[in-house]
Amino acid sequence: MDKSESRMYLLDGEKVVKEYHVAFGANPKGHKQQEGDEKTPEGRYTLDYKKEDSSFYRAMHISYPNDQDKANAKKLGVSPGGFIMVHGQRNWLGWLSIIAQRFNWTNGCIALTNSEMDEFMDLVSVGTAIQIEW
Repeated sequence: MDKSESRMYLLDGEKVVKEYHVAFGANPKGHKQQEGDEKTPEGRYTLDYKKEDSSFYRAMHISYPNDQDKANAKKLGVSPGGFIMVHGQRNWLGWLSIIAQRFNWTNGCIALTNSEMDEFMDLVSVGTAIQIEW
């Protein structure tokens, strides 16, 4: 995942098998520090479960916050936040993706179009590692 280019790459070993344009949190630069900062986490996480009853079409959960994220938030006296997902468009608004995907509009998640989300869910297994970088 390259936040600076709004790109997500699906890899098979070193080979890129699929590339997506994605939208991030409304304040994308830098690592997520706390709930409500509208940042998408940076680092290595795991896609740990699929959610079919999402408010954003379909979704796959990212294992944020990890132990380090929790410890950093505790030092700051804040909640690290959570429930970060790769997801589709808000339910009933998928037709707006042609506009929505031009902006960073999530609260810290990673957004795809609904058709891309279908493909992503077919291609990516629970337990897959995700590396998110600026």
